[in-house]
Amino acid sequence: MASIDTLFVTKVYRAELTGSKAEQRNAELEAASLSIAEDDEAGQRWCAKHGYPGYTSYASLNDLPWRVPVFGDLLKEIDKHVAAFAKELEYDLQGRKLVMDSLWINILPPGGIHTSHIHPHSVISGTYYVTIPEGASALKLEDPRLGFMMAAPPRKAKAKTENRQFAYMKPVPGTVLLWESWLRHEVPLNEAESERISISFNYAWQ
Repeated sequence: MASIDTLFVTKVYRAELTGSKAEQRNAELEAASLSIAEDDEAGQRWCAKHGYPGYTSYASLNDLPWRVPVFGDLLKEIDKHVAAFAKELEYDLQGRKLVMDSLWINILPPGGIHTSHIHPHSVISGTYYVTIPEGASALKLEDPRLGFMMAAPPRKAKAKTENRQFAYMKPVPGTVLLWESWLRHEVPLNEAESERISISFNYAWQ
């Protein structure tokens, strides 16, 4: 009798932050993100130099949770979800902790993309979604084995989600997505008519 085991599973954590408090936080995050993007000249120069569409504070501001209280509030909320995800992954932290060591704003304009990448030197990475207009991009995740599938045939158009080489996760305002930092991901073309605003972050083992 034959059997099939599922091994080396890639897990992605999703949570929805809802309710009046979450809605108020989102409104404050959107206002703060747009204000920071307008004032952050160093970030604007970095985006222009590197051909980054829209705005990111990735290379210019490293203290948002301390600079703006609403980001600090978001940090406390995300910490809880990262702890839950780490428990699910059965990490043996050996008395150390997973600590957020970077958090940044992303404002993607209509027509903007964020090409495929990973987050080196981190353990868990993720994104919190602030503003997702109709038609905004989903997060595209790539099977980490894809580069080794040298002679494999393509998958069927209606293949099960777990058998596909790419997966798409469509967020809404208030969505938290977490994944292990080695998982390659990208943001396809933003087909919305307005900006897509999100907050990304990394956690390190310290």
